[in-house]
Amino acid sequence: MLPDLAAGDELLVDPRAYRQQKPQIGDVVIAQRPDRSGIEIVKRVTAVTENDRYFLTGDNPHASTDSRHFGPVGANHILGKVTSKFG
Repeated sequence: MLPDLAAGDELLVDPRAYRQQKPQIGDVVIAQRPDRSGIEIVKRVTAVTENDRYFLTGDNPHASTDSRHFGPVGANHILGKVTSKFG
């Protein structure tokens, strides 16, 4: 898995990963932040809530702005699945 992302790491993202299946708990995803237009975030799916909404959490919860702050996100905010890290 990808628990340690650092500034400067490069990520390989599959933007088609969720065309045929839904995000799963544990997936690391790129998403549009729902409360700030134009901001993309890297978070882990930690829960699936009603109406296909996803709770996204950072791997460093003490320093992360995530669904605990802006709530669950809809599938339309998820841009792709992180498949690899190069650092």
